[in-house]
Amino acid sequence: MSTIKDVAKKANVSIATVSRVINCLGGVKPSTESRIREAIEELNYSPNVIARSMVVKRTQTIGVIVPDIANPFFPEVIKGIEEYAREYGFTTFLANSDESVDEESRILSALRERRVDGLIVTTASELDSPLVEFEFDSSPIVLLDRYIHKSPYDSVVIDNTRGAYTAVKHLVTEGHTKIGLIGGPSNVTPGRDRTKGYIQAHTDFEIPIRQEYILEGDFKEESGYRLGEKLLAMSQPPTAIFSANNLMTLGLLKYIQRRHLQLGKDITVIGFDDLDLATFIEPPLTVVSRPMRYMGEIAASLLIERINGAEFKEPRKIVLLPQLVIRKSTNNK
Repeated sequence: MSTIKDVAKKANVSIATVSRVINCLGGVKPSTESRIREAIEELNYSPNVIARSMVVKRTQTIGVIVPDIANPFFPEVIKGIEEYAREYGFTTFLANSDESVDEESRILSALRERRVDGLIVTTASELDSPLVEFEFDSSPIVLLDRYIHKSPYDSVVIDNTRGAYTAVKHLVTEGHTKIGLIGGPSNVTPGRDRTKGYIQAHTDFEIPIRQEYILEGDFKEESGYRLGEKLLAMSQPPTAIFSANNLMTLGLLKYIQRRHLQLGKDITVIGFDDLDLATFIEPPLTVVSRPMRYMGEIAASLLIERINGAEFKEPRKIVLLPQLVIRKSTNNK
């Protein structure tokens, strides 16, 4: 295996000159640089990544922390991050916090030790996130999907309130006045804001808000099943249910199937976030959809701009709009 010393000898230059070319530090004549690059190619020399990172203060790596890799939303977002980052020569390291603040803190420390150039994080909890007091050696951080109020970080989020409002508005126009909510946890933006949109739609359309219809889940499939069972066991069950995330929707649909209820007739459902099976179930599921891969691309672009030295007076907050995709799981009542 060739070394930097071999390259220097073949190109008839010093090791320091080869190092300047490898690390793009400049100050080398074009003819000399060309000779060095020819020697590198002929010898099939591969620079030591760790040694190089110590010189240029960069590792060309970014860390991505998500709270639940089993949620179909995150693999799509990660594809967007990876594809964009790859174009700019960055490798992505992925970690799953499993909705645990302690695990998120451990991962943050581990990625800091590995000298990643920056982080994209969907925090497990906005209220007690380790990011609130975390110091990452001045490396930039971008928040994805979940927003920390008054944080110094750039962020990419969806208009969750609008998405939920649009879903409930559609149910109201279909004639529903008894609408259940399987909501998300109140310690994160998506949970709070989707509940806010649900309530706002009831207020604007003068539909009575029934507190017993507002249930808080944890964005997991089991809670969708359990809360769906609770709603449909009521003496006056809702005629429609808005489920605030895809995994909870999946749990709800499993309970509906177990009860042998007919979707769109016995019970109407709208879910937040599309599912691969949404168009295959019968009838196809109406959903609030969001541009998942594009969210990842935007987060990666914000991060890489910061890594490359871009400075802004205030943190940038990109808010993307969801879209209601109407299928046949909703009906007139």
